[in-house]
Formats: sequence, structure tokens, C-alpha cells
Amino acid sequence: MEQSFDNNQQGWRVYLEKKVLIMLALGFSSGLPLLLVFGTLSFWLREAGVSRTDIGFFSWVALAYGFKWIWSPLIDRFPVPFFSHKLGRRRGWMVFSQLLIIASLAGMAISNPQGDLIQLAVFAVIVAFSSASQDIVIDAYRIEMATERLQAALAAAYMTGYRLAMIMAGAGALAFAAWFGSNTSYDPSGWMIAYLIMASLMLVGLITALCIHEPKIDSSQIDNVEKQYRNQLLERGFSPRTARLTAWFYTAAVMPFKDFFDRYGKHAMLLLALISCYRISDVVMGVMANAFYYDMGFSKTDVASVSKIYGVVMTLVGAALGGMLVSKYDTMRVLALGAVLSAATNLVFMIFSLIGNSLPMLALVISMDNLSAGIATAAFITFMSSLTNVAFSATQYALFSSIMLLFPKFIAGFSGVYVDNFGYNTFFLTTALIGLPVLILISMITKRQALFHRSEPNPNK
Repeated sequence: MEQSFDNNQQGWRVYLEKKVLIMLALGFSSGLPLLLVFGTLSFWLREAGVSRTDIGFFSWVALAYGFKWIWSPLIDRFPVPFFSHKLGRRRGWMVFSQLLIIASLAGMAISNPQGDLIQLAVFAVIVAFSSASQDIVIDAYRIEMATERLQAALAAAYMTGYRLAMIMAGAGALAFAAWFGSNTSYDPSGWMIAYLIMASLMLVGLITALCIHEPKIDSSQIDNVEKQYRNQLLERGFSPRTARLTAWFYTAAVMPFKDFFDRYGKHAMLLLALISCYRISDVVMGVMANAFYYDMGFSKTDVASVSKIYGVVMTLVGAALGGMLVSKYDTMRVLALGAVLSAATNLVFMIFSLIGNSLPMLALVISMDNLSAGIATAAFITFMSSLTNVAFSATQYALFSSIMLLFPKFIAGFSGVYVDNFGYNTFFLTTALIGLPVLILISMITKRQALFHRSEPNPNK
């Protein structure tokens, strides 16, 4: 039973609620693995002598985040053996995926890209797959654990934890690699210890998952639909086993997508187009950011120190400002602001490439990157959550968050080739320009905004 708040108790006090603090910890667990197979890994590979072209292709490891909608129906409707029996469906999947992340990060730690590049890639794929699975179940848990009154606070807490984890996986990992290895040359022992520390930090999410309660979700309507569909198949002459499996597949894998297209009709593709393009500017640029810092002559300590100070501060400011803007203004307006800021940040990177090695400029670009990301992500999470039918929370949100990354990460795979052929200056300008279509899509959707409100769950569709 959710605690009731009067007008005087609303506002910042909502962030002290237990559910909000839980989501802060789970957001940290969700955000930690991403850079370890993305930006931080790029710095590690570059320092080990791996070419920019290979680094760009290596970023395709993170495409697992773009395909998680494929196995999200399993997480939505299927219990993971042993873990779900002991902990419940959501918590069971959460703990299972977190244990896989810890084990595979340890595997990455003992892999040296100079001699074990294939082994490193295999463990990175497992990290990405397990992390994407964790994201599926945490997003579903966030939507299911509280009513709509708390969803904005939960999203803000999740985003804050997520961004802080990215700072730890970025600046923190670089700092540990420098402290335990070398700050100016490649030392595999430093990277090994850094990744082992990152694996240990996943205990934040694991302990949280073991301590929280399983959400209580009434699945009787969906179960009834599955039963009715199974009976219809039996009447048509299907065997009991075939009827059971087909009915389960229909309710788990077909109904969530059918529900979305039934609710939004011809406008569904427009919504999916915006989701697939919204983060293209910062994702494509992000693959080369750490390689750019290295090529500009910055050490791991330089990048880590600036990120620890300005990155953390601007992450918190961006998250808070994003939450305030979303609560005060229309979500689409904040989405547009986030898109403009992302493009502007890439233009600042272009100026940085012309100026050369400069710590003040490094602080500026890292600050702008984290501030714009905080504002954009707050609006984007709110937007995608509003499109989700709570009856199919894991599968539908996984679809949205997968599409969000699939196209940008595919394009990002060619970023190293582009930089090698045209240089950083042209690359950053291009990444800013490819974000312009996002503003057109936002404008088109804003004109149809009345159609994009969350519908009540209707699993009979």
C-alpha cells in the first residue's frame, strides 16, 4: 500500500521514499556495465594499440541492447529456473542477470586485448547480453512497483543512479587503471584490477535485488486470454502440448506488440521512428569520445579527474533539472530541448578538436555532455513509459529501449572508419547534423499529442 502524501509533503520529500531509493540503487546496477563494453572499453583497446576501425566495429558488441526485445517475452512471462522459484519472477531474473554480469566482467578483466582479443570480445558479448536482460527486468519492476504518482520520481532516481554508475564505469575505471597500472603507457594489470573492481560494484544491485519485495501484479486477465486461446486451439484439433506452447507464445510474444499497434494505429510507426533516432547524435559520437581524448594527448588521470568533478556535478544537475522540466512543462518540449543540447554538445567537441589539448575545454565538453544527457534522458524515459501498457511492461518497454539503441549503435560501428577518413572535426559536425531529423519527428508528434496518452491495460485486444 503506497504511502499517502498531502500537498505539504509533496515535492522533494518524495525522493526519500523507500521505493525511490531502491530505484536509485537499481539504476546504478543498470548503468554500470554499459560503458565497460562501450566508451571505457574503447579507451582500453586504443591504449593497447587496437586500431580505431577495429574499435568502431568492436562497439557492435553493445548491439545486444538493441535486440533485447527478442527475448523480453521470456522475461515477461517465463520464470528462470531455481532463481524465480526462490525469489519470484522479477527478482529471480534480476539476480540471475547480475550474477552473469559479475562473472563475465571478471572474464574481461583477465583478458588482454593484445593477445586475447577474441576472448575479450566473447566476455564483452556476455556482459552486454546479461546487462540488457537486467535492464528489461528493472524497467518492468520500476513500472510495476508503484502507481503513476511515483513514476516520475522513480524515473528520476533511476536516471541519477544510472548516470552516476556511468561516471564510475568511465572516470572511475580509468582512474583505477591508472592507479594500479600506468597513467602514460599500456599496463594490462591496471585494467585487470579496474574491471575486477567494476565487477565488485555490481554487488550494489545484487544486494538490493535480494532485499526488495516482488511486485504484486494481477495477471489473471492475460492468463484467461491464454486459456481461452489454448481451448480454441484444442477445439481445432491441436495436441495439448502444441496448443499450450502456441497459446503461451501468443500471449507472451504477440499480444504486447499487437496491443501497442492497436492503441496507436497508423501513428505507431511515427512514435517508433522518434524512439529509434532520438539518441543518434550522442551514441554515435560516444564511441569515439574516449579515443578522441587519448588522441588529443590526455592521460587516463586527466579524463578521470575532470569526469569525477564536473561529470558527477553536472550529472546531478542534469537529472534534477530534467525532472523539474518534465514535471513543469510538456514532455515533448523537453524532448526537443534535449535534442538541441545533444547536437550543441557535439559542436563543442568540434571546436575542441580545433583548439587542441586544453583541460578547460575538456571540462566544458564533459560538463555539457552530462548536463544535456540528464535533461534528454529524463524526458525520454517519461515519454517511453507513457507509451507502455502496464499489462506488458517488460516486453513493450524492452521494445522501446531496444529500438532506441539499435539504429544508433549500428551507425556507430562505422564511426572509426569515418574518423580515419575524414578526421575528428568533420565527424563531430556530422554527428550534430544527423540529430536534426529528430526535431522534425518531435514536431510531427507534438501536432498529434492528444493521441499519445497511456491507455488502460486491455489484454483482450
